Amino acid sequence: MFTKLKDEKLFAVIAREEQRQEQEINLIASENYASQVVRTATASVMTNKYAEGYPGKRYYSGCTFVDGAENLAIERCKKLFNAEHANVQAHSGSQANMAVYFSVLQPGDTIMGMDLSAGGHLTHGYPINFSGKLFNSVSYAVNPETEQLDFDEIQKLAEQHKPKMIIAGASAYSRIIDFQRFAEIAQNVGALFLADMAHIAGLVAVGLHPNPTPYADFVTSTTHKTLRGPRGGIVLSKEKFAQQLDKAIMPGMQGGPLMHVIAAKAVGFYEALQPEFKTYQQQVIKNAQAMAQAFTDLGYRIVTGGTDNHQFTIDVRSKKITGRTAEVALASAGITLNRNCIPFDPEKPWITSGVRIGTPAITTRGMKEKQAKEIAHLAHEVMINHADETKLKLVKEQVKQLCKLYPIEQNEFVLPFTSDFNQRQDSL
Repeated sequence: MFTKLKDEKLFAVIAREEQRQEQEINLIASENYASQVVRTATASVMTNKYAEGYPGKRYYSGCTFVDGAENLAIERCKKLFNAEHANVQAHSGSQANMAVYFSVLQPGDTIMGMDLSAGGHLTHGYPINFSGKLFNSVSYAVNPETEQLDFDEIQKLAEQHKPKMIIAGASAYSRIIDFQRFAEIAQNVGALFLADMAHIAGLVAVGLHPNPTPYADFVTSTTHKTLRGPRGGIVLSKEKFAQQLDKAIMPGMQGGPLMHVIAAKAVGFYEALQPEFKTYQQQVIKNAQAMAQAFTDLGYRIVTGGTDNHQFTIDVRSKKITGRTAEVALASAGITLNRNCIPFDPEKPWITSGVRIGTPAITTRGMKEKQAKEIAHLAHEVMINHADETKLKLVKEQVKQLCKLYPIEQNEFVLPFTSDFNQRQDSL
């Protein structure tokens, strides 16, 4: 009976969202376009299955095939990042971090992570987040002159506060993170080391950013962003922490896993293991560097002076606007990004002095350096004419025309239904 029903209102909303994504330039560093196969798995019948527990040890019967999906996801994830243990059940990156904390820490223990205003993440100890409420949080910032990580200062803070865990990783940091140095500092003060690679996981997977797995006790990540899978989280760990970690996730903080999303994670890992994925990630970096240079040429200051990865933050104060003003104006012209604090920002976090820019999504559409530079010029036109509705409408039409040349689905990643699927499958 219900199969004959049509929720016209809801599907009209979805259709409009699909149109918005197709017609707008997405510069949000934490977003990407999942392949059709990833989305198909996410919408599969596996959403119907309750599977509390882990493969071979479920609290429900009928789990033979969802066990197969989860085992595929686990093995591919371990291969992708050379990990000893992988848990693919975390619903998000935040819950992945929560699982690590709950597996080896007690409320009140001291943790040390990157300050949010310097580019860190809420779950690295921000006071109003669970991580800052449950644990004693100490934050490290960046060097005021270079705006990059200052390991001498981080070491001093670690020696002073003796944290139980040190967290590396960021949501708005454009330089290579030296995970080995973090590990050495943690070892020197007897701390556990968590590396949160949510933003850079795709780059790590193909060797374009150092892999934290050999150095960290735990590694967390989302499966979207640069990794370009479904929305979700993963946790990697040393084998000695495997049992504690798995228990922290289930029954510690989650019940039944989202088996349709885990199946989609397996697809995402499969795609990331293909040679073409490295070519894609190389282009992501080229596009980010080309766009950052274009903004520099237009008179903007790039935080840290440039980028080594998929994102960068620009200081918009030279154009006499705030980050929020820029974000709103750009959105009205069909360019989506987010306002972002610059290090030691004089503005409030809701306003900010900067905007964060990422290139994973435009690269998935097939855009390259030429288009990245063109987008920078379009964004510049919006920011210097943010109060001129006529000019904003003109830019919006230019954005639509550019997007029409690079439709989202046109550049679908290699699908597992190709003729060489069986051969590739055997290798995984």
